[in-house]
Amino acid sequence: MENIAPKYDTCFFERYAKISLETLLGEHYANLVNRDRPDLQDNERGIGIEVTRAIREDVNVAHALINEMAGDEIMEVNDVDRDNIARTGYAYGLGDGNMMGLKEYEYWSLAMPMKRILENKIRKVNNRFYGDYNEFGLFVFTKEDLDKEGIRRVMDFAMQTQEGLDVTYDKLYVSQIQMLYICDLNNDSFESFKVSKKQRQLFYDKAIEL
Repeated sequence: MENIAPKYDTCFFERYAKISLETLLGEHYANLVNRDRPDLQDNERGIGIEVTRAIREDVNVAHALINEMAGDEIMEVNDVDRDNIARTGYAYGLGDGNMMGLKEYEYWSLAMPMKRILENKIRKVNNRFYGDYNEFGLFVFTKEDLDKEGIRRVMDFAMQTQEGLDVTYDKLYVSQIQMLYICDLNNDSFESFKVSKKQRQLFYDKAIEL
């Protein structure tokens, strides 16, 4: 993917995730620091959180994600995007392969990037690539518009993928920028937090400044 701008490197997303968790979820995440393997760490509490993105490999989508993170206008899906989704969505691997309507295609347009990210990160955490923590989390930024049913299916896929493994993620954080979903993979439940335009602008400004 083409680089958006040097300041939007991986550390920008890690900082944005850190600020989001601290602001929206409070004390439990107040002492996270930006390091590596995993990206966010609190050694005193034993929390390790890996930060990643699951978006289509398209520079326009990447730009739209940054704009939304900054609190700017949201890019709408155009007719060409919809046509591409309708022609290719069924092949992405999380569905049953049957022909689906446009709404289902729009959901499954996320499937391949999200599936790849989950499988890759789950394999790494099980291989102890991210060390040893009491609580492992995976924070995923996405540009796709997943409703609660979509989040449920993503969470189910994550739980099924890590079933029987020795080391697994306890929490899956799915950031749609305007909404943050906190998925408890141990208790099979999730909750959502709406992120206002003002909050997004604040998160963006802080992530740029750091």
